[in-house]
Parts: sequence; structure tokens; C-alpha cells
Amino acid sequence: MPATRIDHVSVETGASPRSPTRRAIFSLPLLLAPLWAADAYAATKVTAARVWPANEYTRVTFESAVALKIQHFFVKDPERLVIDIENVDLGPALRELAGKVGANDPFIQAVRVGINRTNVIRVVLDLRTEVTPQVFAVPPIGDFGHRLMLDIYPTKPADPMLALLRDDLADFGKGNSANVAVPATPAPSPEAVPPTVTAEAPSAPPMVASGKKVPRPIVIVLDPGHGGEDPGAVGRRGTREKDIVLVIAKLLRARLHDDQKFRIALTRDADFFVPLEQRVQRARQLRSDLLVSIHADAFVHPDANGSSVFALSERGATSTAAKWLANRENEADLIGGVNIGMKDGFLARTLLDLSQTAQINDSLKLGRLVLTELGGVNRLHKMNVEQAGFAVLKAPDIPSILIETAFISNPQEEKKLRDPKYQTKMAHAIADGIKRYFAKNPPMARA
Repeated sequence: MPATRIDHVSVETGASPRSPTRRAIFSLPLLLAPLWAADAYAATKVTAARVWPANEYTRVTFESAVALKIQHFFVKDPERLVIDIENVDLGPALRELAGKVGANDPFIQAVRVGINRTNVIRVVLDLRTEVTPQVFAVPPIGDFGHRLMLDIYPTKPADPMLALLRDDLADFGKGNSANVAVPATPAPSPEAVPPTVTAEAPSAPPMVASGKKVPRPIVIVLDPGHGGEDPGAVGRRGTREKDIVLVIAKLLRARLHDDQKFRIALTRDADFFVPLEQRVQRARQLRSDLLVSIHADAFVHPDANGSSVFALSERGATSTAAKWLANRENEADLIGGVNIGMKDGFLARTLLDLSQTAQINDSLKLGRLVLTELGGVNRLHKMNVEQAGFAVLKAPDIPSILIETAFISNPQEEKKLRDPKYQTKMAHAIADGIKRYFAKNPPMARA
């Protein structure tokens, strides 16, 4: 594959005629110069290097004050991904990168960093399997500088949906409970719930009992907002929105899983970033009956308080605050880091779909019932379901709501959000609203 250029990032992928030479050179020791020699010539520092492992993909992020220029290529037997970063020194961020790779990382076994040649730092990722990386640059935004994203996807991804379907069919009719232990502080564990659902779901065969078909399970996708590079809103005590909403989503999943009518999937089950468009696509791939996006946002005034429920709007926001919140949530892709070249414009087209009006009507019905239940747990910010152009709510055929559990920017509500009892009450209230909705609005039969 020929070299490509993304902004200021030179990316070289696949095999080339030079591969044998590279393999021979790479067999030499990695450190071709003393570590202290880097400072003598480097013009740029990598200010941060982060690793975000997940079952779907592992992201490695390099951050600096200026755009980084890299080349990358593969070495076989064993599998290695080699990244050469030009004109940087071997500062603390790169030196410490190896220690950030966990033993349970599904794709990276180890990392080695050293000086390859003058003005070039080499990072070698020892891989557990064949991978297909995506490399792209993200311009500065918020507190971030220039970021170079390396998303490492497996070449042959596993199909967690099939495993979920097998588990679901085995459990169907047994009423098994999926209990989730919630820590006192928001530090959710990736092992607390089944893997994130990413593959398209084949229709589950109908169960048969006493010669009668049992109604198909109701598929609900829960969407904990933000994750990975994107912390979401951050309270005065350092509470991160992405941690809180993941805990609440897992509690909600456990509550709904107690009812054998429901099959529950999460858009993310650990601390990694999922682009807004992919969150919607996953719900559609699963042919979901419902999408519930969970947040705990901030506002410009710290005295803003209360819980809210939002649905999509075709005609602009119902309030200035709703518009502000929608714009802020829609910036998640910029903060979390999205490969623009991979976007297919799905969300930009969905409002043209004639089914959007019916989706919004159903979303408003659901939202009202959930809002009523939330009123028993926390003060309501508004007594009605608000509407705005939230990108994550734009699936044309799936009722979708976005819930602001409380304002993390309010010190009193931040304290509530950190309380496991409040988290549990919030999850139970949302679950009760969802159950009331389906009691009045049975899901449509699948073709």
C-alpha cells in the first residue's frame, strides 16, 4: 500500500519492497544511541502518551505542542508494529509508555522505545495477533494539544454478538440475575459486565414452550457517554462524567437483566472512546428497540441543578440550555478523537428519513415516563422532556433518549453522583420508566 498523508502525519502501511531490509535492520538492538543523546538534537517533546485498551480495539495516543510526523510499518514472525516519530526527544512521556501497557491488553503484549537514528525515536509494539491500525491526527481542542491517534483493531475481529446471543438464549426463561458490584468511588472494572456488543445481530430463533412461541426479547442499548480520551464534564472534586455514567449504565443493565423480557447491550463496557456515529450504528446493527444515552453534564453556571431527559428535535432546540448542552455533547467526537476519513455521513442523512417523526414521537413518550420516575429521585431541571439536535439520538428507526442524571458542575449534585446509593436509585428509576413504556407500547414485530 503506498504512503498516505493525513494532515501533518506521514503514514506508511503494509508491505513494501523495502520490508526485507527493514527486517534485517530491525534485528539489531533497538537502542542505537544512548538515551541521553536524544536531548541534544530533538526539537519537540511528546508531552503525554496514553494507552486505552478495550476488547474492540486499543488506542495509543501521543500528544505534543506541535503536530507529529511519523511512519509506521509491520514486522512479521513475531508480529510487531514499528512507529518512527521524527524530531522528538526521548522524554519522560515516551520513556514511561512501556509501563502503561497492561497484562490484559488484548492486542499489545509489550512496548519498547528507543533512539533509532538521528532525530528519530522508534516505538515498537509487540503484538498478540495480526492487527489493522488506523493512524490519524487530531488538532488541538480544549485542554489537549496536537494528538496523534493510533487505533489498533484486530485483522480478524471476534464476534461478541454471537456469544451474547448464545448466553441470552441459554438464560431465556430462567430469570437469572446479573449482579454488578459497584465501587464506593467511580472506578468501574471492564470485567464487571459482558463484552461490548459490536457485531450485527442475527434474529434470535423463537423459543417454544408448551407448543407456543415465547415473545422475542426486547433489545435495549445503553450508551454511557464519553470515555477514553474524552472524560466528559469534570466536577470540582475531580469526578469525571465518563466514570459515573458507566457505573450507572452497568447498574441499569443489571436491573433490566432481572426481567427476562429484556436483552441488554452497552455501547462501551470499559474506559474507551466510541464515536457518536458508531453508538447509533451499534443500536441499529442490533435492531434495538430502544437507545438510552446516559450523561451527567455541566453548565456554565455552577448553580444549575436537576435531572433532565432529552429527545431529538427536527426544528431546533426547545431552550437555550438544551441547545448549549446538545452542542457540547456533539463535540465529543472532537475531544475523543475520530478518524474523519472513516465517517460515512450516516448521521447527517438521518433527518431526511420519513420515519424520524415517528421515532421522535415514541422518544417523547418514553422520555415522559422516565422523567416522572426521575422526579422521585432528584429535583427535575425541567418538568417536560426537552428537545435538541443530539447526534447520538438520530437513529431514524429507534426511540432514543438522552438522560442527564444530574449536573456534575454543581457541588451538591456532584456529591450525589459519587454516592453509590444515588447511583442505584437513578438506575432503578430509569429502569422503571423503561418498563412502563413497554407495558404501554409493545415492541414491533421483526420481519
